Amino acid sequence: MALATVIKVTPVLATIAAPDAPNLALAAQAAILARPLDDPRRMANAIRALAIDAVEQAKSGHPGMPMGMADAATALFAGFLKYDAADPRWPDRDRFVLSAGHGSMLLYALLHLTGHEGMGVDDLKRFRQLHSPAAGHPEFGEHPGIETTTGPLGQGISTAVGMAMAERMMAARFGASLVDHRTWVIASDGDLQEGVAHEAAALAGHYGLSKLTVLWDDNHISIDGDTALSFSEDVLKRFQAYGWAVRRVDGHDAGELTAAMSWAMRNRRPTLIACRTIIGLGAPTKAGTAGSHGSPLGAAEAAAAKQALGWTAAPFEVPAEIKALWEAAGRRGAGARRSWLKRIAKHPQRAEFERAMAGRLPEAWNEALSALRAQIATDKPKLATRVSSQKALEALVPSVPEMVGGSADLTGSNNTNVKGVPAIAPGNFSGRFVHWGVREHGMAAAMNGMALHGGIIPYSGTFLVFSDYLRPAVRLAALMRQRVIHVLTHDSIGLGEDGPTHQPVEHIASFRAMPNVHVFRPADAMETAECWELALRRADGPSLLALSRQNLPTLRTDTAENRSARGGYVLAEADGARQATLIATGSEVSLAMTARDALQAAGIATAVVSLPCWELFAAQDDAYRASVLGSAPRFGIEAAVGFGWERWLGDGGVFIGMTGFGASAPADDLFKHFGITPEAVTEAVRKRLGV
Repeated sequence: MALATVIKVTPVLATIAAPDAPNLALAAQAAILARPLDDPRRMANAIRALAIDAVEQAKSGHPGMPMGMADAATALFAGFLKYDAADPRWPDRDRFVLSAGHGSMLLYALLHLTGHEGMGVDDLKRFRQLHSPAAGHPEFGEHPGIETTTGPLGQGISTAVGMAMAERMMAARFGASLVDHRTWVIASDGDLQEGVAHEAAALAGHYGLSKLTVLWDDNHISIDGDTALSFSEDVLKRFQAYGWAVRRVDGHDAGELTAAMSWAMRNRRPTLIACRTIIGLGAPTKAGTAGSHGSPLGAAEAAAAKQALGWTAAPFEVPAEIKALWEAAGRRGAGARRSWLKRIAKHPQRAEFERAMAGRLPEAWNEALSALRAQIATDKPKLATRVSSQKALEALVPSVPEMVGGSADLTGSNNTNVKGVPAIAPGNFSGRFVHWGVREHGMAAAMNGMALHGGIIPYSGTFLVFSDYLRPAVRLAALMRQRVIHVLTHDSIGLGEDGPTHQPVEHIASFRAMPNVHVFRPADAMETAECWELALRRADGPSLLALSRQNLPTLRTDTAENRSARGGYVLAEADGARQATLIATGSEVSLAMTARDALQAAGIATAVVSLPCWELFAAQDDAYRASVLGSAPRFGIEAAVGFGWERWLGDGGVFIGMTGFGASAPADDLFKHFGITPEAVTEAVRKRLGV
């Protein structure tokens, strides 16, 4: 009796309220295990056995999903996925994303079985151990066959949408002879529940990403029990509404799986294949239950599961004939890769393609930016740094063809568009700007996917306060060391009347606390141009530009060096031995300069330090930092909360900034109300010095 039949005739299986639901799952399992033990099943059982062994040895992990999705993964890797185990970073390979990252042993088993170097049996034996490439959840960089870090549910499928977008955009630029591949995803119930997956799926449907296919592990099990506890919508109809093609199959029937994947490859829309599976297939008492999800089966259950599967090999051993079938699958794409190598060898765009994919910036990419800096020095404009950012983009985007911009429906406010650069549209991916809609999290996750795909440097914008919506994707970008750039405007109470819901106060501090994130808060047009240069040069992590809504004066006219490159510098030295050092970022640097003038006039020798990037400043040597900060009392000035400022202010330092949320009023009134003014700074200095 096929699983699909069981589901059809026993709908009670879909509800946790049925007292015999586990028995029904076991009845369905018995029917599946009674099917002929053909090559696809034997190959799938190798995945199941390795997952059982690794989780048992580690004494932790998630065996249920690999056991449940082994048949679907076998159909994909043995018959459809375009890859060559001998070269896992081949640029025109299909991308495979295990969005259900908790089931990481599925991926590690596949890499091992297909003959990928660097995932040997000894690595599997060290599953979830320190320095093992087989980490608890897949981690980008630990093995070349791992396309992205997954584990936070919803992020993988959303990152995959970005990969699929990148494929279409790169194909539009370089042609199908160099770029013609698909993106495949295995996703869980939890993935599809997360809000970010809704955002990304809607985007994929809107843009018609026909080379994206998601295999949904529809096993009806969550940690708390049956998914019916909290998940009852018709997922297929939801995805149809997004513009996807959908189909439901028996996830343990190789014929149905193969037919569905063949159908997906012919579709002109993204495809969702609901694979109805039994979690922990083979386990005699834990199959079809949450008991097989997130912990070892236990020695007795593991042995019984292997017996039920007909698996007699010793732990971590795979019979030679089954390993040979898998290794043949790992070589299946070798011919396609060789053909691609021949095409690129004589392709007129070879050098440019390889440069873009390697992440190298073009020759003389910053010449136009240098010219802009010279113009700023001459014109001394008074501009909001969000407008200065747009001018920097107008210099950079024409010079760096892999830069792809966008905005979360705030293009005119974020100033991320460049005149003459078209946006992509359904069916036309030749543009270099993305209208993401009000989908900050989906936007940021897809940007990660674009960067991971290669050949694209994504940048995009929203208000700094709405960075709360995209924070998880920034964290993954930092963890994966990906070059993505977020333009975060309206960076303080300086945005004015929109009030505290739109005024960020804690956001800058929170991103500064996140490892491997560079937060830039430039003070004027010159620093903005410099920070853009630094963000673009940075190839090992994300950069955030916090930019003002209000106009700011030009404070510097020197262009000999990028002074922001050291994170902080003395903008104005004291006349005489320092008595006070004012340290500020962004819009408050000009305020500090005004306060300095008053203090100098009063005979108090005062220096001003601009600190546009704390992370770069922290990376400087002790001697340089000491020369900038000085030994006089220090005063930090920032229209944000003071969390973290003690690092630079030292003992006895004074912070002038926000202590709570903002308010709705014109910007000038707010700065006065919250005591962030030159007069307040002057008073704080006098009080601290006792003069």
